[in-house]
Amino acid sequence: MRILLVTQYFPPETGAAQNRLWSWVESLTQAGHDVRVLTGMPKYPQGEIFDGYKDHLFLEERQGNARVVRTWVYATKSKSFVKRLLVYFSFVFSSIFIGAWKIGKQDIVIAESPPLFLGISGFLLSRLKGAKLVLNISDLWPASAVALGILRNKALIKASISFEEFLYRKSHLITGQTKGIVENIRSRCAGRPVALIPNGVSLDTLVPAAKLGEVRQRVRGEFDLNGHFVVGYAGLHGMAQGLETILKAAEIVSGYSDIVFVLFGDGPEKPRLMRIAVQANAANVRFYSTQPASRMPQILAAWDVSLVPLRRQEIFKGALPSKMFEAMGAGVPVIVSIEGEAKTLVQESHGGICVAPEDPQAIAEAILQVYRDLKLRRSLGENAQRYVRTQYNRTTLANAFEEHLRTVHSSA
Repeated sequence: MRILLVTQYFPPETGAAQNRLWSWVESLTQAGHDVRVLTGMPKYPQGEIFDGYKDHLFLEERQGNARVVRTWVYATKSKSFVKRLLVYFSFVFSSIFIGAWKIGKQDIVIAESPPLFLGISGFLLSRLKGAKLVLNISDLWPASAVALGILRNKALIKASISFEEFLYRKSHLITGQTKGIVENIRSRCAGRPVALIPNGVSLDTLVPAAKLGEVRQRVRGEFDLNGHFVVGYAGLHGMAQGLETILKAAEIVSGYSDIVFVLFGDGPEKPRLMRIAVQANAANVRFYSTQPASRMPQILAAWDVSLVPLRRQEIFKGALPSKMFEAMGAGVPVIVSIEGEAKTLVQESHGGICVAPEDPQAIAEAILQVYRDLKLRRSLGENAQRYVRTQYNRTTLANAFEEHLRTVHSSA
Protein backbone atom coordinates (compact mmCIF):
# COMPACT_ATOMS: atom_id res chain seq x y z
CA MET A 1 0.00 0.00 0.00
CA ARG A 2 0.99 3.63 -0.50
CA ILE A 3 0.40 5.25 2.86
CA LEU A 4 0.63 8.92 3.81
CA LEU A 5 0.81 9.87 7.49
CA VAL A 6 -0.13 13.49 8.21
CA THR A 7 0.95 14.57 11.69
CA GLN A 8 1.93 17.83 13.37
CA TYR A 9 4.51 15.99 15.50
CA PHE A 10 7.20 13.48 14.53
CA PRO A 11 10.77 12.55 15.56
CA PRO A 12 13.31 13.99 16.20
CA GLU A 13 10.73 15.50 18.56
CA THR A 14 10.11 13.37 21.63
CA GLY A 15 6.75 12.47 23.13
CA ALA A 16 4.04 9.85 23.27
CA ALA A 17 2.58 10.51 19.83
CA GLN A 18 6.00 10.78 18.21
CA ASN A 19 7.16 7.44 19.62
CA ARG A 20 3.94 5.64 18.70
CA LEU A 21 3.84 7.04 15.17
CA TRP A 22 7.47 6.15 14.55
CA SER A 23 6.78 2.56 15.61
CA TRP A 24 3.90 2.46 13.12
CA VAL A 25 6.09 3.84 10.34
CA GLU A 26 8.87 1.35 11.08
CA SER A 27 6.45 -1.57 11.15
CA LEU A 28 4.67 -0.55 7.94
CA THR A 29 7.88 0.02 5.97
CA GLN A 30 9.33 -3.28 7.19
CA ALA A 31 6.16 -4.96 5.91
CA GLY A 32 6.94 -3.57 2.47
CA HIS A 33 4.56 -0.62 2.29
CA ASP A 34 5.53 2.73 0.74
CA VAL A 35 5.16 5.12 3.68
CA ARG A 36 5.44 8.89 3.45
CA VAL A 37 5.18 11.28 6.37
CA LEU A 38 3.94 14.85 5.98
CA THR A 39 4.84 16.79 9.10
CA GLY A 40 6.00 20.16 10.38
CA MET A 41 9.47 21.42 11.17
CA PRO A 42 10.33 19.97 14.61
CA LYS A 43 9.68 22.40 17.49
CA TYR A 44 8.02 20.40 20.29
CA PRO A 45 7.96 20.86 23.24
CA GLN A 46 10.24 23.92 23.37
CA GLY A 47 8.15 25.92 20.90
CA GLU A 48 11.23 26.79 18.84
CA ILE A 49 12.26 25.27 15.51
CA PHE A 50 15.18 22.87 15.98
CA ASP A 51 18.61 23.75 14.64
CA GLY A 52 19.07 22.52 11.10
CA TYR A 53 15.39 23.04 10.24
CA LYS A 54 15.08 26.81 10.48
CA ASP A 55 14.40 29.10 7.52
CA HIS A 56 12.90 26.39 5.32
CA LEU A 57 9.54 26.48 3.56
CA PHE A 58 9.77 22.72 3.14
CA LEU A 59 12.40 20.03 3.54
CA GLU A 60 12.63 16.40 2.45
CA GLU A 61 14.59 13.73 4.33
CA ARG A 62 14.73 9.98 4.92
CA GLN A 63 14.03 8.41 8.27
CA GLY A 64 14.58 4.70 8.13
CA ASN A 65 12.79 3.51 5.01
CA ALA A 66 10.24 6.32 5.03
CA ARG A 67 10.31 9.56 3.09
CA VAL A 68 9.57 12.52 5.37
CA VAL A 69 8.34 15.82 3.94
CA ARG A 70 8.49 18.71 6.39
CA THR A 71 6.69 22.01 5.95
CA TRP A 72 6.93 25.43 7.51
CA VAL A 73 5.03 25.94 10.76
CA TYR A 74 4.61 28.97 13.02
CA ALA A 75 6.49 28.41 16.29
CA THR A 76 5.94 30.15 19.61
CA LYS A 77 6.57 29.55 23.29
CA SER A 78 3.43 31.47 24.22
CA LYS A 79 0.58 29.68 26.04
CA SER A 80 -1.97 31.99 24.40
CA PHE A 81 -4.90 30.09 22.89
CA VAL A 82 -4.88 32.36 19.84
CA LYS A 83 -1.19 31.74 19.20
CA ARG A 84 -1.69 28.01 19.64
CA LEU A 85 -4.37 28.18 16.96
CA LEU A 86 -1.86 29.97 14.74
CA VAL A 87 0.57 27.08 15.27
CA TYR A 88 -2.06 24.54 14.29
CA PHE A 89 -3.48 26.37 11.30
CA SER A 90 -0.07 27.33 9.93
CA PHE A 91 0.62 23.63 9.52
CA VAL A 92 -2.86 22.92 8.18
CA PHE A 93 -2.30 25.37 5.32
CA SER A 94 1.35 24.54 4.66
CA SER A 95 0.66 20.77 4.73
CA ILE A 96 -2.19 21.11 2.22
CA PHE A 97 -0.09 23.23 -0.13
CA ILE A 98 3.12 21.19 0.12
CA GLY A 99 1.22 17.90 0.25
CA ALA A 100 -0.69 18.69 -2.92
CA TRP A 101 2.59 19.64 -4.63
CA LYS A 102 5.11 17.10 -3.33
CA ILE A 103 3.06 13.98 -2.52
CA GLY A 104 1.86 11.65 -5.28
CA LYS A 105 -1.15 9.35 -5.44
CA GLN A 106 -1.86 7.40 -2.23
CA ASP A 107 -4.02 4.48 -1.12
CA ILE A 108 -4.38 5.50 2.54
CA VAL A 109 -4.09 8.88 4.27
CA ILE A 110 -3.74 8.70 8.06
CA ALA A 111 -4.42 11.95 9.92
CA GLU A 112 -3.34 12.26 13.56
CA SER A 113 -5.52 14.20 16.04
CA PRO A 114 -5.05 16.30 18.08
CA PRO A 115 -4.79 18.83 16.72
CA LEU A 116 -8.26 18.17 15.32
CA PHE A 117 -7.78 20.88 12.69
CA LEU A 118 -5.26 18.62 10.97
CA GLY A 119 -8.30 16.64 9.87
CA ILE A 120 -8.78 19.40 7.28
CA SER A 121 -5.46 18.42 5.70
CA GLY A 122 -6.17 14.72 6.00
CA PHE A 123 -9.62 15.03 4.42
CA LEU A 124 -8.58 17.29 1.53
CA LEU A 125 -5.39 15.35 0.77
CA SER A 126 -7.28 12.04 0.80
CA ARG A 127 -9.61 13.47 -1.84
CA LEU A 128 -6.78 14.97 -3.90
CA LYS A 129 -4.74 11.76 -3.80
CA GLY A 130 -7.61 9.34 -4.39
CA ALA A 131 -7.05 7.76 -0.98
CA LYS A 132 -9.15 6.47 1.89
CA LEU A 133 -9.04 8.48 5.11
CA VAL A 134 -8.03 6.96 8.43
CA LEU A 135 -8.38 9.25 11.44
CA ASN A 136 -6.37 8.43 14.56
CA ILE A 137 -7.58 9.98 17.82
CA SER A 138 -5.07 10.08 20.67
CA ASP A 139 -7.07 12.61 22.69
CA LEU A 140 -10.69 13.70 22.34
CA TRP A 141 -10.88 17.28 21.15
CA PRO A 142 -12.53 19.70 21.79
CA ALA A 143 -13.73 17.80 24.91
CA SER A 144 -10.30 17.86 26.60
CA ALA A 145 -9.77 21.56 25.79
CA VAL A 146 -13.17 22.39 27.31
CA ALA A 147 -12.43 20.31 30.43
CA LEU A 148 -9.16 22.16 31.02
CA GLY A 149 -10.76 25.58 30.48
CA ILE A 150 -8.65 26.27 27.38
CA LEU A 151 -11.72 26.54 25.15
CA ARG A 152 -14.68 28.52 26.56
CA ASN A 153 -16.35 30.21 23.62
CA LYS A 154 -19.69 28.42 23.10
CA ALA A 155 -19.90 29.15 19.39
CA LEU A 156 -16.37 27.85 18.84
CA ILE A 157 -17.09 24.75 20.92
CA LYS A 158 -20.21 24.03 18.89
CA ALA A 159 -18.36 24.55 15.61
CA SER A 160 -15.50 22.32 16.76
CA ILE A 161 -17.85 19.49 17.73
CA SER A 162 -19.60 19.75 14.38
CA PHE A 163 -16.28 19.58 12.56
CA GLU A 164 -15.13 16.66 14.73
CA GLU A 165 -18.24 14.65 13.86
CA PHE A 166 -17.94 15.61 10.18
CA LEU A 167 -14.47 14.08 10.12
CA TYR A 168 -15.74 10.92 11.80
CA ARG A 169 -18.43 10.54 9.14
CA LYS A 170 -15.92 11.03 6.30
CA SER A 171 -13.35 8.56 7.66
CA HIS A 172 -13.11 5.01 6.35
CA LEU A 173 -11.63 3.99 9.73
CA ILE A 174 -11.24 5.73 13.09
CA THR A 175 -8.67 4.44 15.57
CA GLY A 176 -8.36 5.45 19.21
CA GLN A 177 -5.70 4.95 21.90
CA THR A 178 -8.06 4.10 24.76
CA LYS A 179 -11.35 2.31 25.34
CA GLY A 180 -12.85 5.59 26.54
CA ILE A 181 -12.01 7.32 23.26
CA VAL A 182 -13.35 4.44 21.20
CA GLU A 183 -16.59 4.18 23.19
CA ASN A 184 -17.15 7.95 22.98
CA ILE A 185 -16.78 7.93 19.19
CA ARG A 186 -18.98 4.85 18.75
CA SER A 187 -21.72 6.43 20.86
CA ARG A 188 -21.84 9.44 18.51
CA CYS A 189 -21.11 7.81 15.16
CA ALA A 190 -23.02 4.55 15.03
CA GLY A 191 -22.06 2.39 12.11
CA ARG A 192 -18.61 3.90 11.56
CA PRO A 193 -15.66 1.44 11.82
CA VAL A 194 -13.77 2.24 15.02
CA ALA A 195 -10.77 0.25 16.34
CA LEU A 196 -8.76 0.31 19.56
CA ILE A 197 -4.98 0.63 19.02
CA PRO A 198 -3.51 1.52 22.44
CA ASN A 199 -0.08 2.85 23.30
CA GLY A 200 2.58 0.37 24.33
CA VAL A 201 6.32 -0.21 24.60
CA SER A 202 8.99 -1.29 22.14
CA LEU A 203 10.49 -4.34 23.79
CA ASP A 204 13.78 -4.06 21.90
CA THR A 205 14.48 -0.69 23.57
CA LEU A 206 14.18 -2.00 27.14
CA VAL A 207 17.27 -2.58 29.27
CA PRO A 208 18.13 -6.33 29.39
CA ALA A 209 18.01 -7.82 32.88
CA ALA A 210 21.69 -8.78 32.65
CA LYS A 211 22.70 -5.13 32.16
CA LEU A 212 20.23 -3.52 34.56
CA GLY A 213 22.66 -3.11 37.46
CA GLU A 214 25.33 -1.57 35.26
CA VAL A 215 22.87 0.81 33.60
CA ARG A 216 21.33 1.91 36.90
CA GLN A 217 24.72 2.68 38.37
CA ARG A 218 25.88 4.62 35.30
CA VAL A 219 22.68 6.69 34.95
CA ARG A 220 22.47 7.43 38.67
CA GLY A 221 26.07 8.60 38.59
CA GLU A 222 25.42 10.83 35.59
CA PHE A 223 22.50 12.60 37.30
CA ASP A 224 24.01 12.55 40.81
CA LEU A 225 21.36 10.16 42.17
CA ASN A 226 23.54 7.62 43.95
CA GLY A 227 22.38 6.91 47.47
CA HIS A 228 18.87 8.25 46.78
CA PHE A 229 15.41 6.74 46.49
CA VAL A 230 14.40 8.19 43.14
CA VAL A 231 10.81 9.25 42.44
CA GLY A 232 10.51 10.17 38.77
CA TYR A 233 8.21 11.90 36.33
CA ALA A 234 8.91 12.05 32.59
CA GLY A 235 6.79 13.81 30.04
CA LEU A 236 4.99 17.00 29.18
CA HIS A 237 4.85 19.71 31.85
CA GLY A 238 1.40 20.94 30.85
CA MET A 239 -1.93 21.92 32.33
CA ALA A 240 -3.45 18.45 32.14
CA GLN A 241 -0.79 16.84 34.32
CA GLY A 242 -1.25 19.04 37.38
CA LEU A 243 2.40 18.65 38.40
CA GLU A 244 2.08 21.08 41.28
CA THR A 245 0.57 18.07 43.10
CA ILE A 246 3.95 16.34 42.81
CA LEU A 247 5.67 19.39 44.31
CA LYS A 248 3.27 19.29 47.26
CA ALA A 249 3.93 15.57 47.74
CA ALA A 250 7.66 16.31 47.71
CA GLU A 251 7.14 18.85 50.48
CA ILE A 252 5.24 16.29 52.56
CA VAL A 253 8.12 13.76 52.42
CA SER A 254 10.90 16.36 52.65
CA GLY A 255 11.92 14.96 56.04
CA TYR A 256 13.31 11.89 54.31
CA SER A 257 16.67 13.21 53.13
CA ASP A 258 17.37 10.31 50.76
CA ILE A 259 14.12 10.67 48.74
CA VAL A 260 14.57 12.82 45.64
CA PHE A 261 12.03 13.82 42.99
CA VAL A 262 13.27 14.12 39.40
CA LEU A 263 11.15 15.66 36.64
CA PHE A 264 12.31 15.15 33.06
CA GLY A 265 10.72 17.00 30.18
CA ASP A 266 9.49 20.37 29.08
CA GLY A 267 6.26 22.21 28.44
CA PRO A 268 4.37 25.44 29.03
CA GLU A 269 4.01 24.91 32.79
CA LYS A 270 7.66 24.12 33.51
CA PRO A 271 8.86 27.69 34.23
CA ARG A 272 6.02 28.19 36.73
CA LEU A 273 6.72 24.85 38.41
CA MET A 274 10.40 25.68 38.74
CA ARG A 275 9.52 29.03 40.35
CA ILE A 276 7.24 27.26 42.84
CA ALA A 277 10.03 24.82 43.73
CA VAL A 278 12.54 27.65 44.24
CA GLN A 279 10.12 29.68 46.38
CA ALA A 280 9.41 26.61 48.53
CA ASN A 281 13.14 25.88 48.83
CA ALA A 282 12.39 22.33 47.65
CA ALA A 283 15.87 20.81 47.87
CA ASN A 284 14.46 17.36 47.10
CA VAL A 285 13.09 18.35 43.67
CA ARG A 286 15.22 18.46 40.53
CA PHE A 287 14.22 19.44 36.99
CA TYR A 288 15.92 18.05 33.91
CA SER A 289 15.55 18.82 30.23
CA THR A 290 13.85 16.56 27.72
CA GLN A 291 16.04 13.57 26.87
CA PRO A 292 16.24 11.71 23.55
CA ALA A 293 13.67 8.93 23.29
CA SER A 294 16.48 6.39 22.90
CA ARG A 295 17.81 7.31 26.36
CA MET A 296 14.56 7.20 28.29
CA PRO A 297 14.42 3.40 28.90
CA GLN A 298 17.80 3.61 30.63
CA ILE A 299 16.81 6.68 32.65
CA LEU A 300 13.52 5.08 33.71
CA ALA A 301 15.34 1.90 34.76
CA ALA A 302 17.39 3.98 37.21
CA TRP A 303 14.29 5.11 39.13
CA ASP A 304 12.67 3.43 42.12
CA VAL A 305 9.12 4.58 41.37
CA SER A 306 7.40 6.53 38.61
CA LEU A 307 4.58 9.04 39.03
CA VAL A 308 1.77 9.23 36.47
CA PRO A 309 -0.59 12.11 37.35
CA LEU A 310 -3.51 13.84 35.65
CA ARG A 311 -5.97 16.41 36.88
CA ARG A 312 -9.33 15.34 38.24
CA GLN A 313 -11.48 15.66 35.11
CA GLU A 314 -14.17 13.36 33.77
CA ILE A 315 -12.50 13.35 30.35
CA PHE A 316 -9.32 11.84 31.81
CA LYS A 317 -11.09 8.73 33.08
CA GLY A 318 -10.53 7.38 29.59
CA ALA A 319 -6.82 8.28 29.51
CA LEU A 320 -3.88 5.86 29.28
CA PRO A 321 -0.70 7.97 29.37
CA SER A 322 2.15 6.43 27.42
CA LYS A 323 4.57 7.28 30.23
CA MET A 324 2.79 4.65 32.31
CA PHE A 325 3.57 1.91 29.78
CA GLU A 326 7.17 3.03 29.43
CA ALA A 327 7.82 2.99 33.18
CA MET A 328 6.11 -0.37 33.63
CA GLY A 329 8.07 -1.78 30.71
CA ALA A 330 11.27 -0.70 32.46
CA GLY A 331 10.23 -2.69 35.54
CA VAL A 332 9.49 0.39 37.63
CA PRO A 333 6.45 0.47 39.96
CA VAL A 334 3.99 3.22 39.07
CA ILE A 335 1.96 5.46 41.33
CA VAL A 336 -1.00 6.46 39.19
CA SER A 337 -3.19 9.36 40.31
CA ILE A 338 -5.82 8.94 37.61
CA GLU A 339 -9.33 7.55 37.82
CA GLY A 340 -10.91 5.22 35.29
CA GLU A 341 -9.09 3.23 32.61
CA ALA A 342 -5.54 3.79 33.88
CA LYS A 343 -6.53 2.78 37.39
CA THR A 344 -8.14 -0.43 36.11
CA LEU A 345 -5.04 -1.34 34.10
CA VAL A 346 -2.68 -0.85 37.06
CA GLN A 347 -4.94 -2.87 39.33
CA GLU A 348 -5.12 -5.70 36.79
CA SER A 349 -1.35 -5.73 36.37
CA HIS A 350 -0.54 -5.53 40.12
CA GLY A 351 2.25 -3.26 38.94
CA GLY A 352 1.65 -0.17 41.01
CA ILE A 353 -0.47 1.80 43.44
CA CYS A 354 -3.52 3.87 42.50
CA VAL A 355 -4.50 7.04 44.37
CA ALA A 356 -7.03 9.78 43.78
CA PRO A 357 -6.08 12.59 41.35
CA GLU A 358 -4.74 15.87 42.77
CA ASP A 359 -4.19 14.35 46.24
CA PRO A 360 -0.58 15.08 47.31
CA GLN A 361 -1.06 13.40 50.70
CA ALA A 362 -2.15 10.14 49.05
CA ILE A 363 0.78 10.33 46.61
CA ALA A 364 3.19 10.91 49.49
CA GLU A 365 1.80 7.94 51.44
CA ALA A 366 2.08 5.68 48.39
CA ILE A 367 5.69 6.77 47.86
CA LEU A 368 6.53 5.98 51.49
CA GLN A 369 4.82 2.59 51.23
CA VAL A 370 7.08 1.60 48.33
CA TYR A 371 10.10 3.29 49.94
CA ARG A 372 9.79 1.26 53.13
CA ASP A 373 9.10 -2.13 51.54
CA LEU A 374 11.81 -3.42 49.19
CA LYS A 375 9.95 -6.69 48.63
CA LEU A 376 6.82 -4.81 47.55
CA ARG A 377 8.86 -2.56 45.29
CA ARG A 378 10.44 -5.51 43.50
CA SER A 379 7.15 -7.36 43.21
CA LEU A 380 5.32 -4.38 41.73
CA GLY A 381 8.12 -3.75 39.24
CA GLU A 382 8.25 -7.36 38.07
CA ASN A 383 4.47 -7.54 37.73
CA ALA A 384 4.40 -4.26 35.78
CA GLN A 385 7.04 -5.37 33.31
CA ARG A 386 5.52 -8.81 32.78
CA TYR A 387 2.07 -7.35 32.12
CA VAL A 388 3.21 -4.72 29.64
CA ARG A 389 5.48 -7.13 27.78
CA THR A 390 2.60 -9.52 27.13
CA GLN A 391 -0.31 -7.10 26.72
CA TYR A 392 1.17 -3.90 25.24
CA ASN A 393 3.99 -4.93 22.89
CA ARG A 394 4.24 -2.09 20.37
CA THR A 395 5.23 -4.45 17.56
CA THR A 396 2.11 -6.54 18.06
CA LEU A 397 -0.04 -3.41 18.20
CA ALA A 398 1.54 -2.00 15.03
CA ASN A 399 0.86 -5.28 13.24
CA ALA A 400 -2.79 -5.08 14.32
CA PHE A 401 -2.94 -1.55 12.94
CA GLU A 402 -1.55 -2.76 9.61
CA GLU A 403 -4.28 -5.41 9.42
CA HIS A 404 -6.92 -2.72 9.88
CA LEU A 405 -5.33 -0.69 7.06
CA ARG A 406 -5.37 -3.74 4.77
CA THR A 407 -9.07 -4.16 5.47
CA VAL A 408 -9.72 -0.50 4.63
CA HIS A 409 -7.68 -0.77 1.45
CA SER A 410 -9.52 -3.85 0.21
CA SER A 411 -12.99 -2.56 1.09
CA ALA A 412 -15.31 -1.15 -1.58
